[in-house]
Amino acid sequence: MAHTTQVLRSEWTKAITVRTTVWTLGIAFLVTVAIGVLISLVINNSFEDLPERDRLNFDPVLTSFAGMSLGQLAMIAFGILLVSSEYSTGMIRASLAAVPQRGTFMAAKLVVGTALVFVVGMITSFVSFFLGQAMLGDLSVSLGDENVLRAVIGGGLYMTLIALFAMGVTWILRSALLAFSILVPLFFLVTPILANIEATRDVGYWFPDQAGGWIMSVVDTGDRPYGPWGGLLIMVGWTAVALVAGYLTLRKRDA
Repeated sequence: MAHTTQVLRSEWTKAITVRTTVWTLGIAFLVTVAIGVLISLVINNSFEDLPERDRLNFDPVLTSFAGMSLGQLAMIAFGILLVSSEYSTGMIRASLAAVPQRGTFMAAKLVVGTALVFVVGMITSFVSFFLGQAMLGDLSVSLGDENVLRAVIGGGLYMTLIALFAMGVTWILRSALLAFSILVPLFFLVTPILANIEATRDVGYWFPDQAGGWIMSVVDTGDRPYGPWGGLLIMVGWTAVALVAGYLTLRKRDA
């Protein structure tokens, strides 16, 4: 127990003393909240000009999370940097020398990373919701309305899972450059395009961000083969696969 506590303390120190990792969490909060507020204000002022279909399917909660598409990139960056800093600085050799049990080493980093992104993710989600609803005016909903609390909590869970997924992928690749070059285009360009083109929509909906992001919706458009919790479960599956593959890579490959 004492050894595990020391490992956790060490990983905590490494996480909060690397400036780039701390900055990415702050950027995730600011970008998500700011864009959500801006889009909510624009929608409130132009709602009557929207096409009838968009007005019928309007989701006030999802509108508050309009900044999530960019904010999630900062969470991805956090996950990548938290792991890749071990390799880019050569610290991985010292870390594994101090903690030869690679499972313990990885678990400690996961615990610390999860704690940080979960707290920041939940704060970001609730602040985005309350400020976004304030901007929506008469179009707003309250936290006590049906499915709203689920969606807001889901926003925090989504940000946590996307960072953990990035950590798993980075353990596989062991390179920040490779992880960024794959994950950023994938989640910023590829999956949104696939999910919005009719011919590829059925495929796009099964990617982790498109499936997991459905947890933040309170309006069912009827075009997905799963519900909000089903979508989040799909994302959990993707994350688990990435982390298991990352662990196998860590265990079998030299530092």
